[in-house]
Amino acid sequence: MCTLQRNGDVFILTITGGGEHRLNPTLIDSIRAALGRVKSEPAHSTALVTTAEGDFYSSGYDLAWARADPDPARSLARARVMSEKLRLLVEDLISLPMPTIAAVNGNASAAGFILALSHDYVMMRDDVGRLSMGELEINYRLSMWFVRVLRSKIGSPQILRDVVLRAEKIDARRGVEWGIVDSAHATAAATIAAAVDLGADMAARRWDGKLYAANRRTVFAEVLVAMASDETVGDTSADKGRSKM
Repeated sequence: MCTLQRNGDVFILTITGGGEHRLNPTLIDSIRAALGRVKSEPAHSTALVTTAEGDFYSSGYDLAWARADPDPARSLARARVMSEKLRLLVEDLISLPMPTIAAVNGNASAAGFILALSHDYVMMRDDVGRLSMGELEINYRLSMWFVRVLRSKIGSPQILRDVVLRAEKIDARRGVEWGIVDSAHATAAATIAAAVDLGADMAARRWDGKLYAANRRTVFAEVLVAMASDETVGDTSADKGRSKM
């Protein structure tokens, strides 16, 4: 489901295969296992780049997997498993003792967009791909912790409104203009190369990884609190539950 390589001081985690890289438990567990291997390294002088094969970084939760069980209660339980596992993955990223860079190779939507924003830096190819929060289009309410992540990365209330309440599809150049994306690049390969260069530059600073992670956890303190309390997920109706996919 994913591979982990090392290029000098930079780890490159790649989600493999075709398709949309939907976040089901199997994929999330694979990514977390790779992060576990990264975290076992000495807590200094390294950086992490994540990317994916094809034209999708991730299209978000694997709703088809959640709905595969015809029983509504079991289907909801499946959705909650995905939500819980994604929160663990994002907490892993927030706690990782090194700088993190998302090299977004294509579309990143909903939970996939949130996954990208959970990195310290976001770089994106500008020939294909969009960032979006499409919950309005699939009749899901946003999880509170999703909103906390968005607020931590989007300073403008007007831009946050357009991302959430207009479901804007953001290309790389607009992402840079809006301050969501750090840089835009011509191709996926160029995006990854730039991300690796940035990671190498960060690693060369020889920061203490444990201190870096502690400071990041302080920056993301409100996100971590929201993740700890958000348990309602998977209900498509607007009048049930506090927050959804």
